[in-house]
Amino acid sequence: DVPSPPGALYSRKFTIDGEQISLQVQDTPFVSLEDDADTICCQEQINRSIYWADGFVFVYSITDYESFRVLRPLHQHIRRIHPNANIPLLLMANKGDLLRARQVSSKEGLQLAGELGGTYCEVSARENREGVHEAFQQLCQELGRSGGGCVGEKRRGLHLVRPKSPNMQDLKRRLKQALTSKGKSATAL
Repeated sequence: DVPSPPGALYSRKFTIDGEQISLQVQDTPFVSLEDDADTICCQEQINRSIYWADGFVFVYSITDYESFRVLRPLHQHIRRIHPNANIPLLLMANKGDLLRARQVSSKEGLQLAGELGGTYCEVSARENREGVHEAFQQLCQELGRSGGGCVGEKRRGLHLVRPKSPNMQDLKRRLKQALTSKGKSATAL
């Protein structure tokens, strides 16, 4: 309920399929179309966020057609940064409680999600937080199935730093490795 600064980084921990994960969400405001063209104008911060992201949630308002129009060019921009990556995408139509003011139909949202290769959901963040939570859980499950997006080798040579946040999966993996190697060396003695 407290307004946060534009571009804020949110970190949350939750459990999916018995495994605790750390989710970082980078709010990327100020993406707009350049002079009614099909190209976007965005801040450098957004490009850095696009680079380190393992998945994307495109949120638009069903009551604001302009927020919907920017999504296709934004996806094209992401594809220029990640040309060969298979990064999970969730298209989230917000303000599902304001049906009388609807400017973007569910059919348009579903069609765009199919075109971009993502999944679609319509939510009301105001009236049903659980729907938003379920949508993020679905995206995290897709990330788990895809192996975590494009993290790894590709990013090591670049100087863009991913925001710091505890990653429980990484900590658990390191702990298991440490325990396994101690067990092996004790057995070898």
